[in-house]
Formats: sequence, structure tokens, C-alpha cells
Amino acid sequence: MRSIWNGAISFGLVSIPIKLVNATESRSVSFRQIHTEDGGRVRYKKVCELDGEEVPQAEIGKAYEDADGSMIPITEEDLATLPLPTAKTIEIVAFVPAGEIDPLQMDAAYYLSANGVPAAKPYTLLREALKRSEKVAVAKYALRGRERLGMLRVVDDVIAMHGLLWPDEIRAPEGVAPESPVSVRDAELDLADVLMATLGEVDISTLHDDYRTAVEEMIAAKTEGGEGVPAPSSGEEPGGGQVIDLMAALENSVRVAKEARGEDAVVTELKPRGTPKETGGKKSTSRAPAKKKAAPARKSTSTAGTGTKKAAAKKSTAKSTTKKTAAKKTTATAKKTPPRKRTA
Repeated sequence: MRSIWNGAISFGLVSIPIKLVNATESRSVSFRQIHTEDGGRVRYKKVCELDGEEVPQAEIGKAYEDADGSMIPITEEDLATLPLPTAKTIEIVAFVPAGEIDPLQMDAAYYLSANGVPAAKPYTLLREALKRSEKVAVAKYALRGRERLGMLRVVDDVIAMHGLLWPDEIRAPEGVAPESPVSVRDAELDLADVLMATLGEVDISTLHDDYRTAVEEMIAAKTEGGEGVPAPSSGEEPGGGQVIDLMAALENSVRVAKEARGEDAVVTELKPRGTPKETGGKKSTSRAPAKKKAAPARKSTSTAGTGTKKAAAKKSTAKSTTKKTAAKKTTATAKKTPPRKRTA
């Protein structure tokens, strides 16, 4: 791979000569502009708006447009005099956990290659230090005439660098979230969890650009003199219509995902348990037999309890009768016994 920048990594007092190589490439199909009347290529020409003449590249310079529309010329000599310590150096300024880097800041990706045999040892040292610390390096570097922020991390046995946007280049998400408060039921969250589990994980390397493939097939068909590839008919109108029944949409999504994975598309068994209102107003029938079976036992218990109460009542009556009889005998005995005389 061809390097786009040569310099060094500044790791404290250690300097590591490196080459910067693009880690990504665009695979999208590019088109040219043509004149639809005759198919001629349409090209852009750089024309001076004052005299209307085309300007060659050698005579084109830079300028800053002021607020009033006037142009302030900026020469390469002006830019060369500016202090730019990272002009040829990737200067590491800190080591932080990877989770502290906001993915919104991620920009272009590069591979850093050791430039020469002497650079192999310090390059390997930095790579292994990053591996063992499980951290990433935050660095400053200059590319294409401006200073940038970067993040160094290990990919396989190579140090990769991601260009980062400066923190003040990230917009705050103002006015993006829904304005009105929205509540989500537990049943809907449960079904969403089922859908996530059904979709499962994916090997990113197996994903591909279906649109690019269709464009290439269409171009190939036109090249052979055909009319291109007819668009598939989905039978549905495009657009993002409003979802009225969220639960039904989730259930259908689970069903489609299971069918795509070759599984039994039974969604009813995966419904979250909830109140009859949440489950469509239908009560469970599995609990009814248990109530019917329990009924005889309650009657038996009730009868036994009644018999026990009657038996206890009879015993209590018998005891009460016995006490009354004993009381009568005591009274009768007391009447028959004469009173004792007192002696002086």
C-alpha cells in the first residue's frame, strides 16, 4: 500500500519513524456527468469571474473570504510561518480507556507502518504497551495543512490511527429527541427483547452492499446491449408510515426474523406475561381446572368443621346440664341439714 504521509510517533523521548497508509477505501460505483442530447462528457472548468478566462492550476492560489465578501490572499509562505509542532510528528499526549472516546468523533482510519528496520523495536514496544494497558493513545498530528486529533489503537499486529474530530466540532443533539413525553409498557420492552434475541449476532465480514451489487449488474446488462435489470416488486409502498399497533409490529418482526433464520415462527409462546388487558383481554385457561379441583376439598373441610362444632356444642351442653344437676343436689342437702346451736 502506498503511504500518504511520512513522519514519526513521539512517545515521550522515544521517536518511532512511521509511514501513514489509508486503512479504508471506497467501493461505491462512481458516475460521470454527460450531455443527455449527445452523450458528450461534461467537464468542469475553473474560470476567473472577473475576466471570464479559464485559469490553469499553476495560477490558482488560496484566499479567505471576509464577512463583507472581500478576498484576503493567503500564500504558502504565510502558512509555513505558523507554529505547527506536529507537522511531521504524531505527538502522543495521553493514554485513556477506549470507552472515553465518543464514537461521534471518529473520522478517517489509517495504518501506521514502521519505516525501516531500526523502527521495528520501538514500534513493537508501543504496540505491546497498548495491548497490555488495554488503553488507546490520544495524539495530535498535522495532515494536509491543518492540525488534527487522532486515536492510536492496536489492530491485529498493527498500530492503527483514527482521525478524530475536535470536541467543539461535535454538535449537541438539541431538538432531535421526541418533544412530547412517551411511555413504553413493559410488555412492549419484553417483546423488543425477544426480537433482539431472535435477530441475534452477525459476523460483520459477511455483510455486503446489495445496492452496489444491483448497480454493477445493471451496468453489465446495459453493456451487453440490454435494458438493465428490472426492479424487484415488493408489493408495498415505500415510505415510513406511522406504526399504529406497536405490539403487532413487534410480533410480526419476530415472526419474520424467525422465518429468515429457518426457525418455527411461533410468536404467541414468546409473548410476555402480563395482565389480561396487556395480553389482548383473554384470561388464561390453565388456572381454571385447579380452582374446580380445589372446590370439593373446601366442602369437605367445611363439613368436617361443622361436625366438629356440633360435637363440641353437645359436649358443652352436657357439661352445663351436669353443673346444674350438681347445683340442685347441693341446695337440697343444705336445706336438710339443721343449723348448729351456739354455746355460751
